[in-house]
Amino acid sequence: MVKLRDKWQFGDFQTPDDLAIEVCRTLIRNHQILPQVIIESSCGKGAFIRAAISEFKNSQILGFDVNAEYVTAANSSITNSSNIKNITIRQADFFDMDWKTIMSELLGHILILGNPPWVTSSELSLLNSENLPTKSNFQQRRGIEAITGSGNFDISEWMLLQHIEWLSKKEGTIALLCKYAVARKVIRQVKQKTGNRFAGYIYLIDAKIHFGAAVDACLFVLSTNNIDSIDCEVYEDLQSTKSIYLIGQRDGLILHDTVKYEKWKHLAGQDLKYLWRSGVKHDCSKVMELERIRKNLFQNGLGEQYVLEEDYLYPLLKSSDIGNGRVNECRKLVLITQQMVGENTEIIREKAPKTWQYLIDHDEYLGSRKSSIYKNKPLYSIFGIGAYSFKRWKIAISGLYKRLSFSLVSPLDGKAVMFDDTVNFLSFETKEEAQLVFKLVTAVPALEFLDAMIFWDEKRPITIELLRRLSLRAVAQEIGMLADYLDWAEAIQINQNGQLELGLVEKSLSYRA
Repeated sequence: MVKLRDKWQFGDFQTPDDLAIEVCRTLIRNHQILPQVIIESSCGKGAFIRAAISEFKNSQILGFDVNAEYVTAANSSITNSSNIKNITIRQADFFDMDWKTIMSELLGHILILGNPPWVTSSELSLLNSENLPTKSNFQQRRGIEAITGSGNFDISEWMLLQHIEWLSKKEGTIALLCKYAVARKVIRQVKQKTGNRFAGYIYLIDAKIHFGAAVDACLFVLSTNNIDSIDCEVYEDLQSTKSIYLIGQRDGLILHDTVKYEKWKHLAGQDLKYLWRSGVKHDCSKVMELERIRKNLFQNGLGEQYVLEEDYLYPLLKSSDIGNGRVNECRKLVLITQQMVGENTEIIREKAPKTWQYLIDHDEYLGSRKSSIYKNKPLYSIFGIGAYSFKRWKIAISGLYKRLSFSLVSPLDGKAVMFDDTVNFLSFETKEEAQLVFKLVTAVPALEFLDAMIFWDEKRPITIELLRRLSLRAVAQEIGMLADYLDWAEAIQINQNGQLELGLVEKSLSYRA
């Protein structure tokens, strides 16, 4: 029995026989794959070997695995096969094999089948594993990672790219179970390296049911057969015969749904006035975030209670609050030490001496923040702060939650609401302007345009970069609200010196002239 450490060291998630058979049948039904040679480069106990014997008659089958016990088990499971003379299963380390020589001797359509390790190089390094490929800059990384090969990557991603290299001058198909995120990364690299040599297909599978793993997974198919689309077709499951959407590249972007993007790509652009921002970054929540006990008495994350002035305390909504629509009250307050990045914090000493003493009392925590952004900055600095932070009305969305759910956020207790740095937001001086823009960002065309670009398996699927690709002006024109949009976007404004200034859109036009 493989020990738990070994299970992770080798990314050891054995494929159930019924899933392996279903994969082979999908290849035959949807792709008419009839290989002369089948290679299983990490065959484990032989589930895919047995499935290949059952579904692909008379093919030559080559199976390899680094685990000697598994090789013995796999060989034992096929002793009664009528095709035994065409089957070879032996122990071998994928990373040490002379694959170039092996591939040069194979003829006909080659099917590379199986379930490579579901583990990353960092996880293997933590285990001091020897089951690692030679370090190289295969992802074209920059800086020190390019020199050392130390960047984190999935072993299956590295193996997939090796398989693609094997078939660079041969006819064949790659059909592997892997993480959905790995398949998506490889799609981009395949297009960059080989153009349209391979047609791509992804069949979503439930990894929780088959492997007990809480990860988005799929059957990833790359084939030199039937190349009729530049996009990768995605299927709901292995039984599906029709794709549900297409992944591909447009305008330099890798897209979750190219059809939806093509429909709404005229909404792409940037607004000059409405600029998405992220919330406050302080990197010390136990000190900077507090709960109110009673008037002027607050408790921090260390369990300490302090009497503080309220001048520098603001309502805080975190990503979980925004993600769940809890915007009408706040659980915590956040200490905002600056109104703009780099501002001198010494003014707190005079204006709010109790708050200043509180900061001094926690100098050890605040001074030990690791990020380099705090170096050579005023004491107790924060980031993600500016005039936009103090506008009273906001539209916010969590960057972490897997849904496009925008919230209209009003002031709380007479103060502008602050967000943590996993929240993205727009800010406004008036409720009326915020309500107008809220209608725009929640309009169906806007939501579909954004959804076309989002990969929901990402750790932070909704980013500022993504949101800034949407032109609110274009949305307003699409839904018949352009005049209302221009009323606000081109409004005459009064600057901090009390002087009249042209609206931002008008300024832009005059600069171009």
